[in-house]
Amino acid sequence: MANSILNLILIVSIAIFSNSTYAIDDKCSACNAIAEELERGLLREKPRNHLDMRHRLDSKGQRQGKLIDYRVSDLRVVELLDGLCEKMQDYTLDKVDSSRQTWIKVTNWDNLEINKQEARAYSKDISSFCGRLLEETEDELSELIKEGSVKVGEVNKVLCQDLGRYCSQTSGKQKVVDDEDTSDGEGEL
Repeated sequence: MANSILNLILIVSIAIFSNSTYAIDDKCSACNAIAEELERGLLREKPRNHLDMRHRLDSKGQRQGKLIDYRVSDLRVVELLDGLCEKMQDYTLDKVDSSRQTWIKVTNWDNLEINKQEARAYSKDISSFCGRLLEETEDELSELIKEGSVKVGEVNKVLCQDLGRYCSQTSGKQKVVDDEDTSDGEGEL
């Protein structure tokens, strides 16, 4: 009796603490959906003035400090990436045909024609995957954004091929890269 209770506790613990991001079968497709949402953020960006960090006065009454271009500022990176994974909770997996599924943005969950509970589970999966993806690539992605290397139309290439390595470009078509290639940290730089 005690042994079966321990087994039950072990099974429940494994189920609770297992990482749900591994539930995503097509990581390339999920990464592209995240890149699409980041690209929307880039498109919604409004032109901003430089950040004036000249808050101190010198002995002559002149302002001291830096004037930082918004496009290369940490503030821009934070505004682009902050809340990105929460926005991914508006996405779910939709069946295109019998063999293909794609991530779609849901505007109204009440009008969804598929199982809503399953759709919500998928949205949590992609949100968790987004968190893991950003955790793995945040430093490099931040630097590339500040350098201006992340442009509209190229986000999925930078995020999913170059940094995340979930997709590879072969003959104009994206294909999934094995998880083993992305998990060991080795490979092309």
